[in-house]
Amino acid sequence: MRALGIVPVYRRQDFAGAGEDTRREANRKSLDAIAEVIAKGKFAALFPEGDSHDEPFPKELKTGAARLYYRARELTPENAPSPVIIPIGLHYDQKRLLGSSVLVAIHPPLELDETLSTPPAPEASIEAKREQYRKLTGELERVLHRVVHATENWERHHAMHRGRKLLRAERAHRAGASPPRPDMKERVLAFSRMWTGYNARVDTHPEEVEQLFARVREYDEDMRELGLHDHELDASPRLASPWLGAILVLQVILVYLLLPPILILGYVANMPAALAVWLISKKAARKQKDEASLKLVVGAIAFPITWFVVALLVALGNRLLDTIYPEIPGSPLLTGVTAFFLSAASAYVVLNYQRLARQTVRSIRVRLTRYRRKAALEQLRRERAELYDGFLKLSKGLELPGRLEPDGRVVDAERSDA
Repeated sequence: MRALGIVPVYRRQDFAGAGEDTRREANRKSLDAIAEVIAKGKFAALFPEGDSHDEPFPKELKTGAARLYYRARELTPENAPSPVIIPIGLHYDQKRLLGSSVLVAIHPPLELDETLSTPPAPEASIEAKREQYRKLTGELERVLHRVVHATENWERHHAMHRGRKLLRAERAHRAGASPPRPDMKERVLAFSRMWTGYNARVDTHPEEVEQLFARVREYDEDMRELGLHDHELDASPRLASPWLGAILVLQVILVYLLLPPILILGYVANMPAALAVWLISKKAARKQKDEASLKLVVGAIAFPITWFVVALLVALGNRLLDTIYPEIPGSPLLTGVTAFFLSAASAYVVLNYQRLARQTVRSIRVRLTRYRRKAALEQLRRERAELYDGFLKLSKGLELPGRLEPDGRVVDAERSDA
């Protein structure tokens, strides 16, 4: 099968300083080269927006994808299979964070009617060809909005994620179940259910939809003030359970007494490299969105070098100390190796300490909240249940992606759990 994969991100070809004719000729040659590869039975991935961005929806597509598809059709041998377009959705866990996970969803080949699948005739006018390109581009744009679950803005995007979380927690509560944390595939599938239902009802029941999402935002604000997650309304978090109180005390000792010295070491040992990475990314990045990639590349080089330098200095210091105080046993090699791994470990502590500290504070807060704010928690439980019923009412009669499990999870409709 010959295929053209379409994903909503753009890989830019830079012809800075070149004239318009030069850029057009370079783009034409590039398009012909890729089309020829597809015509020979290979796969090619194209990022058709013409720009990269951080919006929760694809920007207006360029016509390059349509031009490439038609050119590949023209170059395909008569008896060979025709090229197809495979839409691909990229779904990020936390897109704004470096190292965020991404789920790549490969959808079935696009089914085009004859008017869209047939290349424009060679004798057609330039305007007629452009109109054909625009029509296919419009269809690609429509499909991509669906496969990436595009939303109007980040506020609505967040509200949908908030909705799928509270729905899962309420389903599990009503079933008396305690399902494991959802993996990324389940999160995307559950969001797809929310997105599908929203788009099916936003035009037919606009007032009900807006009222429901307004209540979701208020519920979210209340939960944030208490520092709680949805499932914590029903049961204490693991480290805050009454029978694990001792573990919570040990966690507090570890996070607030034992880790701070390592944290200080981490800042001292890794700060020069961190500043260098920050400065290089600021100066070298052409756009703000490129800073994370530069930090990753430069950091992968700068930090190991820093740890090696720290290890070398510590080993030399140990050797000097051994010269001054020979009665004190020392091992420069062992000391240097230990310093190298301590520097690396302290860097990990620096990156994760804030999260560990917040998690510990949340565990303590949940314990206190459950004893001191029972009325507030009961009100939030009732609100979650009413929101669940509201979503259920609006989704009645809709065909939503995935299948609901008895414990509240969302799985693929085709999946069979033995």
